[in-house]
Amino acid sequence: MTGETMTMRPQKVQIRTIAVTGMLGALATILMFLEFPVPMIMPPFIKFDFSELPALLAAYAMGPVSGIAVCFIKNAINLLHTQTGGVGELSNFILGVCFVLPAGLIYKKKKTQKRALLGALLGAVLMAVISVFSNYFIVYPVYTNFMSMDAILKAYRVINGNVSNLWDALIWFNMPFTFVKGLCSVLITFLIYKRVSPIL
Repeated sequence: MTGETMTMRPQKVQIRTIAVTGMLGALATILMFLEFPVPMIMPPFIKFDFSELPALLAAYAMGPVSGIAVCFIKNAINLLHTQTGGVGELSNFILGVCFVLPAGLIYKKKKTQKRALLGALLGAVLMAVISVFSNYFIVYPVYTNFMSMDAILKAYRVINGNVSNLWDALIWFNMPFTFVKGLCSVLITFLIYKRVSPIL
């Protein structure tokens, strides 16, 4: 094998990684657009989507940097029609990184199914915990420009009348909701990864 051939192979791998990351970023963007409410569980202004799924696939197949890149791509594109001045996208990016970074790092160190599951579960927990602070300090201060805090809390109280403040709402609703959202991506990833990994 010549030195030229050896040089070309890493370049081909790098180009393929960039291309696949871009495609997964596009898929994540589409999934982000396909968000839907979850009535009786969360207030109507909070939507569910599966846009972290392609990012998790990227983190497993090509490493955590690729997973983070997918999170960046979907939010960068979503900025074109943002309704939060970019704050919602910033929060989504932060939470996405919290999810895929532990998963990608732990799986990269030793590529076993057990470590893949451990990394994804840790990522889902971290994303859920950080979502409380991200929403409290970043997202909801912006939302109050369009919707009063009383109206926001009233939407939570329709589901649970014991909510007394925003911390209650975020801990009782948003944190478990975000964790379950992460678990859904983990479950689907484990169901389809073996089938799609040759393509990735």
